[in-house]
Amino acid sequence: MSSPCRTSAVLVVFMALAVGVRTEPSKERSCDVIGDESSESQMERALLKKLEPLSPLRFNVTVEKGNTENYIYHFRVCREVNSTSQDFGGLVQTDRQNGKTTVIGRINETQVFNGSDWIMLIYKGGDSYGRHCSGEKRRAVIMISCKRGVTASSFSIISEEREKEQDCFYLFEMDSSVACPAEDSHLSVGSILLITFASLIAVYIIGGFLYQRLVVGAKGMEQFPHFAFWQDLGNLVADGCDLVCRSKPRNAPAAYRGVGDDQLGEESEERDDHLLPM
Repeated sequence: MSSPCRTSAVLVVFMALAVGVRTEPSKERSCDVIGDESSESQMERALLKKLEPLSPLRFNVTVEKGNTENYIYHFRVCREVNSTSQDFGGLVQTDRQNGKTTVIGRINETQVFNGSDWIMLIYKGGDSYGRHCSGEKRRAVIMISCKRGVTASSFSIISEEREKEQDCFYLFEMDSSVACPAEDSHLSVGSILLITFASLIAVYIIGGFLYQRLVVGAKGMEQFPHFAFWQDLGNLVADGCDLVCRSKPRNAPAAYRGVGDDQLGEESEERDDHLLPM
């Protein structure tokens, strides 16, 4: 192979490798809690896991204060706002007047803790202040409050505390269902027992009906399981109610005459007597 051909082949190989490396998707970096990995608590790992559904989302809020301040704040949960810059910026401020960007907090210096219905996410290690806060690094505090049925909404900035000598911060808030506690079952012990009892009755009736119909070959009301027993029980209950609930003496004559088949028969015979010739 001649030298020009060899050179061309090498260039083709290098170009193919470069294209392959370029097209390979790079994995986004996520939150790294301050301190060694071994010092991370189970609570912190659980909270970061809980925040994962929000990581694909991007949040922006614009702040205007007269003609002096006009900023856009870009925020992502445990992801870099601009992964190409490789600056770990999780919350970034952009000046709309001159396009300057300032990292408020970085995801590689994260703190996270929670309460009953909120999660506090803190990004530290932002760009240093100039004339404020003794030149310390900026810090972003994001309060995520519980709101059921909403993945994420209402991202806004509350305030910027920069009039102190140290421990200055930017305070943001947003709503999300990930901050909500797990809903406990509202069934009481009595409800559970009632459901269990009703289920057993349903199994008894359906199972007994199928057995009486398919195995015994019963028809009509005889298909009901233990029909004779329940019929006798109903009669006993009726007798008990009659004994307890009626206020008149049992030997008192009835105030009305019942209309029975036997009585109708007797009356018809009496009525026929006066029709006979004398």
